[in-house]
Amino acid sequence: MPVYLESENIITSLGFSVEENLKAMGEGISGIRMCSNTDLSDQPFPVSLVDKNRLDTALSGFSIPDDSTFGKLVFLSVMEALKGSSVDPSDPRTVFILSTTKGNIELMRGKGSNAGNSRLLLWHSAEQIRRYYGNPNKAIVVSNACISGLLAMIAGQRLIKNGDYDHAVIVGADVVSKFIVSGFQSFLSLSTNPCKPFDRDRDGLTLGEGAGTVVLSNRRPDRKTVIELVSGASANDANHISGPSRTGEGLYIALKQALKGVVEDPGFISAHGTATPFNDDMESIALTRAGLAHIPANSLKGFIGHTLGAAGIIESLIGAGCLSGNMMLKNMGLQHQGLVNALNTPIENLKQPFLTFVKTASGFGGCNAAALFRKHE
Repeated sequence: MPVYLESENIITSLGFSVEENLKAMGEGISGIRMCSNTDLSDQPFPVSLVDKNRLDTALSGFSIPDDSTFGKLVFLSVMEALKGSSVDPSDPRTVFILSTTKGNIELMRGKGSNAGNSRLLLWHSAEQIRRYYGNPNKAIVVSNACISGLLAMIAGQRLIKNGDYDHAVIVGADVVSKFIVSGFQSFLSLSTNPCKPFDRDRDGLTLGEGAGTVVLSNRRPDRKTVIELVSGASANDANHISGPSRTGEGLYIALKQALKGVVEDPGFISAHGTATPFNDDMESIALTRAGLAHIPANSLKGFIGHTLGAAGIIESLIGAGCLSGNMMLKNMGLQHQGLVNALNTPIENLKQPFLTFVKTASGFGGCNAAALFRKHE
């Protein structure tokens, strides 16, 4: 039973739709800017932030149960995705899945005690979405570090293929807050400049915020070109609480499982590519071990930063848009590759027919995931 991407939405610093984001990225525009907001960091730092004024304007006239930035991102993204969908969100055969790493963690900095603030609970955020649309099923939360978004899509695909549901509305979101910024600063993993994935001079990641929503369905969308989520897998190498495996074991296993039985090489790879020295080297090792070092690979984090629990969904949807448009985006910020194992990392957009692509993701605690997408015309 094929599972298709039925409709979608993306909200990032580059726009409030897949089309806006693709256009900006295709033109080589990055949404990363220097920020001097002391509510986020005591020191200026590069970051990719959503336009909050535009967010408020887009939601004017709507009454949503969570008016935090996180809540606004989640509800607007789901609304926009469902606009282009034929799926009934109240259908018992539809399930809602929320992916995030920290959810409403920014509310912990509010005035007074927030110990009883239910909006801090991830399950509560997921339930709010489900109830808003009158869905009778229990909402699902996927929160597994930076693979959360991709893992949520894999989970949704499996639930549909297993016959549990016909459709899945999957939303991923995270917001840049002082809690998150200070956490990454404590690891010394933030660059003082916009990140440079796979570059020899890379020195850390850039944070980003945003949301992505995809509606998966076992019903083929009524349009000429459609994208199928063919397969996906996850694996944990249990290497370290924050450091990636030196052998790329978990990602290698996830790739081999996701591509099991697939004869042809994927057209391109949408890699995790955080621009930290260890992550990018780990990916180069895993891709080489999987026999994929020659496949064109890119990271989108030079455009929109690392959007954490939303990254897997946002980057998958950008990859799907590229697949439909017969193109692959360049590696923004890359000038001189510097990896332990050389990869095929274009510094210019590639325009050619692509049939498939692979999305990879890795995160704290040794978690890894990979998924294969295919175009049908």
